[in-house]
Amino acid sequence: RKVKMEIRNGTAVQEFILEGFPAVQHLGKVLFLLHLLAYLASVTGNSLIITIIWADRRLHTPMYFFLSIFSFGECGFITTVIPKLLTIFLSGRQTISFAACFTQAFAFIFLGASGFFLMGVMSLDRYLAICKPLHYPTIMSPRTCILLVTACLSLGFVLMVIPVIKLSQLSFCGPNVIPHFFCDLGPLTRLSCPESRSIEALFYNLVSFLLFTSFFMTVIAYSNIVITILQLPSAKERQKAFSTCSSHLIVLSVMYGSCVFIYVKPKRRSRLDSNRVAALVNTVVTPLLNPVIYTLRNKQVHQALKDALSKVKLQK
Repeated sequence: RKVKMEIRNGTAVQEFILEGFPAVQHLGKVLFLLHLLAYLASVTGNSLIITIIWADRRLHTPMYFFLSIFSFGECGFITTVIPKLLTIFLSGRQTISFAACFTQAFAFIFLGASGFFLMGVMSLDRYLAICKPLHYPTIMSPRTCILLVTACLSLGFVLMVIPVIKLSQLSFCGPNVIPHFFCDLGPLTRLSCPESRSIEALFYNLVSFLLFTSFFMTVIAYSNIVITILQLPSAKERQKAFSTCSSHLIVLSVMYGSCVFIYVKPKRRSRLDSNRVAALVNTVVTPLLNPVIYTLRNKQVHQALKDALSKVKLQK
């Protein structure tokens, strides 16, 4: 059910209508159930990772500290979007207030940006652990780890708050339909009066800077890691070193792929549907993949989880 709102000429928009997925809206209850299960699985999985890391002393290392922060961010990232999407699927209520829309837009891009910076830091951490093992404990001290996480959050906040504030200060006098399932900054810029190309350009430039900075850090780090690993004398050592990096690279590939498709490629209105699908992958699939990949492919987390389950059984 699409909510309609009459807007007189010159009247400021007080709320927006999220278009969602009109082609499959008739499957609302089925989609509600699927997305609810994905949301619960993602939040539960990421919360489980955080709990295991903080409960098991063997995982009190910089790599797992960054992973726990990343998992916490993923819980927030998916929560900014999915609850509203569930409301759309279940009740057809597509309206969102002006303030809630911009709050959602900022939370989404802030958490997303901070996550990419954090993934870059995790690449740096793997580089130091594998290529500079003797200096690693000194360089990656607890104080350094906290400073790096603070820097990631601060950079994400500063870079993303600028376009959101600029856009929120513009006039919105209709139409008020956002062709998306959440308040993304790109579609919002096209609803302002007049349409603000400069803010849209600023936003995409900032996103491009963010993606390429994080990607550059990752490429440099992993190029050095590969060179170092290939020089290891034992095949078993090489396999172990590669396995510690594989989970990180899988998550990175999904994140970069979906975000480059949405934000960096040339914008065409005819591609809005494909943008929505890519955004859904970025919003739902990536946070869901994170706990699956890091628990199933990581032997230390896997062992810590088994030990925790054993303790629970013994207590019973």
